[in-house]
Amino acid sequence: MADTNQNPVELFDMYIAHVGINATDPADADRIAGEFSSLMGLEARDTPVSVFSDTLVEMMKQNGRGTKGHIGFHVNDMPAAEKWFSERGLEINEDSRALNPDGSTRLVYFKQEIGGFAIHLTSDR
Repeated sequence: MADTNQNPVELFDMYIAHVGINATDPADADRIAGEFSSLMGLEARDTPVSVFSDTLVEMMKQNGRGTKGHIGFHVNDMPAAEKWFSERGLEINEDSRALNPDGSTRLVYFKQEIGGFAIHLTSDR
């Protein structure tokens, strides 16, 4: 049985990479990013599938993963973090796996939502 006293924040230097908001369409994503810009000073950056407000908030240009959106958690050791969470019952959604050029995993979602949010791990290694 998995040790429930371990803390993934300490084990994997885990932190919230960003929060994802499901916009209804590209114009809605731009509108929401505009609000973050005017109210909080977060610069908008457009990508093919989303608009980021700095690195903190991602507005999906269409209804993205998760009923309410998604939360990305950055980890320093993707294989170890995947194993650790899998041992605690969070199943990996293999269809979501995105790879770095070297073949290592850059991003992967879990199958389960928590509180209506899809959850993904991300790493820059």
